[in-house]
Amino acid sequence: LDVDLLASLVKAESGGNARAVSSAGARGLMQLMPGTANDLGVQDSFEPGQNVRGGSAYLDALLTRYNDNMSLALAAYNAGPAAVDKYNGIPPYHETKVYVARVIHEFNRRVRAREAEAKRTASQN
Repeated sequence: LDVDLLASLVKAESGGNARAVSSAGARGLMQLMPGTANDLGVQDSFEPGQNVRGGSAYLDALLTRYNDNMSLALAAYNAGPAAVDKYNGIPPYHETKVYVARVIHEFNRRVRAREAEAKRTASQN
């Protein structure tokens, strides 16, 4: 999985707070629901390594399910695959639409910053 995508998702999910708990009960850096965490073999959602491994595996499975369509995978990460399948696309939920846009915006910002840094480094050599 792309490190920029993971970092963008963590920023949107928890702001980098490994102890974050949502009103719905999602936990940790990648805001795993207890049932999802259990399915992914995550024993402690507040342990950053376990949480990111589990969340990464889940996101990777969603990207595979939606043929690498980042928007659909992110929508499913936020609202659940059942909602994406029901609406045959991003569900018409305000929170999900804002979430997908926010993660993609952060992802694109990170990619542009890395490309600019690579150009600066190359021009100095």
